[in-house]
Amino acid sequence: SPPPERGPQPMNVVPPQHAILQRDNRTYAITPRIPAGLLHRHHLLAIAAVVEKYHIPIVKITSGQRLALVGIEEADLAQVYEELGMSPGTATELCLHYVQACPGTEICRFGVRDALGLGIRLEGLLESRQLPAKLKVGVSGCQFCCGESLVRDIGLIGKKSRWTVVFGGHSGNRPRTADTVGEDLDDDAAVALVEKCLACYVQQARKRERTSRFVERFGVEAFRQIVGAP
Repeated sequence: SPPPERGPQPMNVVPPQHAILQRDNRTYAITPRIPAGLLHRHHLLAIAAVVEKYHIPIVKITSGQRLALVGIEEADLAQVYEELGMSPGTATELCLHYVQACPGTEICRFGVRDALGLGIRLEGLLESRQLPAKLKVGVSGCQFCCGESLVRDIGLIGKKSRWTVVFGGHSGNRPRTADTVGEDLDDDAAVALVEKCLACYVQQARKRERTSRFVERFGVEAFRQIVGAP
């Protein structure tokens, strides 16, 4: 289940890599981290307040269930994050970019697994990891796969109250459907398998090699054997 609401957590310093220079070569965009796409009331109030105060011209919902605040002056970046009370999300670094999750059993009548709860758990587990390339995770609480799990680097799909774990999906200019690496897993077993997959990926992948291209090069069966998939 979603965690209880927390008050703002001040951020006094914003590293430059957490802001993206825009086409005008003057202003920046930021993507605050929103675990599993969940926003609480105080987040919404803080976002509205900084957009008004700093005259931020564009607020864009991204494909990864985040908000991009676009057109921020460089001098305002640290203060905007402090007033948002939200930690920075990543958009270009070689690490977790986001965990995308459907409503799951919290809201949706079709959900058979708690996608939001597991999505938040995975975000907390992976958000500080350094990886060979950017990583995107999709968690779907049923086989309708609204979390886009099959086209994410790591995907989890709820089936008959258990999880299926998939690896190596991609939705870019060379799309790839992820391969199944584990089935009929409870929450803890699914998370443990995700850890094994990432351990192999970190050890064997080349720099900037996404999971899709890594699996194609390394071989699906070889990968399954290493991570202990059936």
